[in-house]
Amino acid sequence: MTGGRPARGRRPDLKQVRAGLPSELGAAVDDFERHLTAERGLSAHTVRGYLADVVSLLSHLSGLAGDAGVRALDVSVLREWLSTQHAAGASRSTLARRTASARAFTGWAFRAGLLPGDPGPRLSVPSQRRALPAVLRADQADDAMRASGSGAEQGDPVALRDHAMVEVLYATGVRVAELCGLDVDDVDRERRVLRVIGKGDKERAVPYGAPADEALGRWLSAGRPKLVREPANAALFLGVRGGRLNPRAVRRTVHDAVGAVDGAPDLGPHGLRHSAATQLLEGGADLRSVQELLGHATLATTQLYTHVTVERLKAIHDRTHPRS
Repeated sequence: MTGGRPARGRRPDLKQVRAGLPSELGAAVDDFERHLTAERGLSAHTVRGYLADVVSLLSHLSGLAGDAGVRALDVSVLREWLSTQHAAGASRSTLARRTASARAFTGWAFRAGLLPGDPGPRLSVPSQRRALPAVLRADQADDAMRASGSGAEQGDPVALRDHAMVEVLYATGVRVAELCGLDVDDVDRERRVLRVIGKGDKERAVPYGAPADEALGRWLSAGRPKLVREPANAALFLGVRGGRLNPRAVRRTVHDAVGAVDGAPDLGPHGLRHSAATQLLEGGADLRSVQELLGHATLATTQLYTHVTVERLKAIHDRTHPRS
């Protein structure tokens, strides 16, 4: 079938839609991209997400106002754009994300002098129904760690690497991009602390425990020297060709390790991050400490990211309520 509406489930090509914008709107997208990258220091993945939403918004604006430019963007246009997204079947979480992208763009456009005022704050954020994500129990996590080290006993460098990185992910709760960005000098084995560069190029110190330290020590002494090709390569974790490890390889390794555990949910690196945070809370850690470890900018993000088990709530009730 030719022409008409694109097939359901297929997204319009971002480059094509962006190229079809009027010149003023296209220039605004370019300037906004530089702002996100250079001034806010966001990751390439996050920038792509913002730009996809903003290009969609400005394409809608162009269809309504032709060559009127960014100044024609007001709250009625924003609401109509979101309404078309809702009618097309966008989920609550998608609408909330697109609302946040639109607000970021209008706030920047106002500060840049492209808008006489900022209509973004008048745009309400759709409420989201959040399902609690699956996490590993402590015993399942132990089994996954053992599964990740099944080939390490024979001294295989890839097995040593995989075991070390899975242990580090679970011990620290770092993001997969943060793990892949680690250099050898970011590891302080004497203090058992990692220096992590997170979102927005913010640096934080993240402690890790003895099992992760043991796995790291074996990787650094017996595994990494067999894979490194260039002595100047500072990356902590390496691929089989000697370059910095790709996040895809990390995800595959984590899926394999967790998949070897009977009854465990199918999780990737982010699932290990969530499992670590959940078990910290279950063990008595306060939200502020977990926020610091995870590198969240606000406590609200940590509250949404973690959940406390019913058993922990019952234990608190038993200890503190006078009629428990």
